[in-house]
Amino acid sequence: MKNSDDSIMLILSSPSGAGKTTISKKIQQKFPNFKISVSHTTRKPRPNEIEGIDYFFVNEEKFKDLIKKKQFYEHAKIFDNYYGTSVESVKTLINQKYDILFDIDWQGTQQLSSYPELNLIKIFILPPDKKELKKRLIQRNQDKNDVVENRLKSFDNDITHWHDYDYVLINDNLELCFSQIEKIIHLNKQKKININ
Repeated sequence: MKNSDDSIMLILSSPSGAGKTTISKKIQQKFPNFKISVSHTTRKPRPNEIEGIDYFFVNEEKFKDLIKKKQFYEHAKIFDNYYGTSVESVKTLINQKYDILFDIDWQGTQQLSSYPELNLIKIFILPPDKKELKKRLIQRNQDKNDVVENRLKSFDNDITHWHDYDYVLINDNLELCFSQIEKIIHLNKQKKININ
């Protein structure tokens, strides 16, 4: 495998509704060398989601088989569904000289952090407050009321894990938050150039 030292490995985590997916898309538009690590999930696809682009959608039996075969760098059960990052898909992106963007939660971050060869840059994104988070989740209109309530309940637990990250950003203003992430990417790219 090509040395992962040459690739930028960026983790973006946040409570659901803090703007992580929007920011991930903006990173890909601005930095074409970034590819999102596509996770496996047992969750049913939402209407606009595409197999192999948004997720690899599998059933629970298949997912548990992949766990047994140690095919994941990390996996977690979140809101009754499993999510996981496959070793094979990450290694493929590294070999193709891409920078990798991981859109994962704190559980996944802790597991990925146990692989020092991945050289991770970890960013935690927070909404300005819980009230704003609720507003965003309702406006998003993708989830039923009980799912929104579950996501709000998990928020209190999610935010206790900020100390596992290299950077903690408040997404009060999307453009401002994104420009901070741009600076972090440029800084780390510069470091790699200096090392190499």
